[in-house]
Amino acid sequence: MVAAAEAWERGFTNPIPTPRPRRRVAVVACMDARLPLFQILGLAEGDAHLIRNAGGVVTDDVIRSLAISQRSLGTREIVLIHHTDCGLQKINEREFRAALQAETGMAPTWSTEAFTDVDDDVRNSIRRVRTNPFIPHRDNVRGFVYEVETGRLREVEA
Repeated sequence: MVAAAEAWERGFTNPIPTPRPRRRVAVVACMDARLPLFQILGLAEGDAHLIRNAGGVVTDDVIRSLAISQRSLGTREIVLIHHTDCGLQKINEREFRAALQAETGMAPTWSTEAFTDVDDDVRNSIRRVRTNPFIPHRDNVRGFVYEVETGRLREVEA
C-alpha cells in the first residue's frame, strides 16, 4: 500500500480543487469491504462525502461529520447504506462489552449498536438524522440496504 501511495503521488495532478462534493450528497455506510460504494452508486472522486463505520451507524461522530458536511461544505442530501450479512448482526452487545472489559479492565464508553433486522436498523438511522437539529437538510435523507449476495441496492421506507 505504501508503494501504491508513492506511485499515486508521482502521477498526482489534483483534479478536485475543493472539499465541496459535486453532487452535494453525503453517504453514510458500513465499513464492510464488500460495499464498493463508488461502483454501486456510480460515483467519481469528488462527487460525495463518504462516511463509513461499523454498521453505517448514525453515531454522534457521524452527526458531527454530517453537520460539517451540510453546514460548511454544501451537501444537501444524505444517503444511508446498510447491508445484509453485517457483522453487527452477529454480535451480542452485552457479551461483547463484557469480553472487552474482562480483557482490558475497562468498559467501553461506546455502544456496538448491534442489531438483528437490517431494515429496522436503516429506519432507526433515518430517524436519528431526521430528528437531529444540527442537520439542516435532514428531510433529504434516504435509506438503503445493499444485498451482498446479489449486488442489489434496495430502498427502505422510513
